[in-house]
Amino acid sequence: MTNRRTFLGAVAAAAATASYGPAPVAAADSDSGSLPVRFSLNTSTIRGQNLPIQKQIEVAAAAGYDGIEPWMRDIETFLSEGGKLADLRKQIEDAGLFVASAIGFANWISDDDGERRAGLEAARHDMELVAGLGGKLIAAPPVGAHRGGSVSPPLELVAQRYRALCEVGAAVGVQPQLELWGFSPTLSKLGELAYVATAAAHPSACVLPDFYHIYKGGNDFNGLAMIEASKMLCFHINDYPADPPLEKIADKDRVFPGDGVCPLPKIIRGLIDNGFSGTFSLELFNPEYWKRDALAVATEGLEKSKAVVAQAMALSVG
Repeated sequence: MTNRRTFLGAVAAAAATASYGPAPVAAADSDSGSLPVRFSLNTSTIRGQNLPIQKQIEVAAAAGYDGIEPWMRDIETFLSEGGKLADLRKQIEDAGLFVASAIGFANWISDDDGERRAGLEAARHDMELVAGLGGKLIAAPPVGAHRGGSVSPPLELVAQRYRALCEVGAAVGVQPQLELWGFSPTLSKLGELAYVATAAAHPSACVLPDFYHIYKGGNDFNGLAMIEASKMLCFHINDYPADPPLEKIADKDRVFPGDGVCPLPKIIRGLIDNGFSGTFSLELFNPEYWKRDALAVATEGLEKSKAVVAQAMALSVG
């Protein structure tokens, strides 16, 4: 395992010698040294190890992450077994972590009025739990309009429905992040994501991009420059191989940052130069990683995430 102090010293040295052009971005309030972002563990990365959420928190803290991005179902399991939300929040805070976001699947987008009402209530419930843990963000993927063969609702309607979800979030104090899903008939394109977030015309509107999903949706990464950086509060970080090809690649094929073919340093440098200072949350679903020790996977994932960001910061502009 790379010595943390040595690694951060190397990053600082690289930053001191790099020619940036624009003024450097102020570092986020984190334990990530001179890097202008924070790092979180999305617990899907160690999902196959079947750890309860208390153990997931321990792993994230031991690996050195700033935050954790839990799945709502793991929080619900903890509560159903008699756990108390306040105790879970205390464990997260005592471990020096923050809740970067959370993964839920409320059906806020459905064309069916009844399903959509139920979905908004489910979203409210999830948001209340996230708020109880001290979190301020939750993923809002296009559940209900994501299946193959689904009829994609007009984007004007999607924007109206996302605004309604934002209203629920505003009442609770949690922002729903409009999430890009590259395999979905709806919200697979960066242009769709930007349009819906803009047309919703709500102060809480924000987006949740993902390097793999941007690729899977057939997008050009240059499109990220058209989205206001302050509206990207959390960004799923991962990489993907050249094979399987685009039409066959799936979630399970994601790999650690830097282990695939995505030009992460160049893209990340563009994000940071445009003002991104949010959280990179490592989200993987690789079954090969699930066969390994959870802490070893989480640690390698953090080291490689930091490495590609350090490479980005060392790039010359122009």
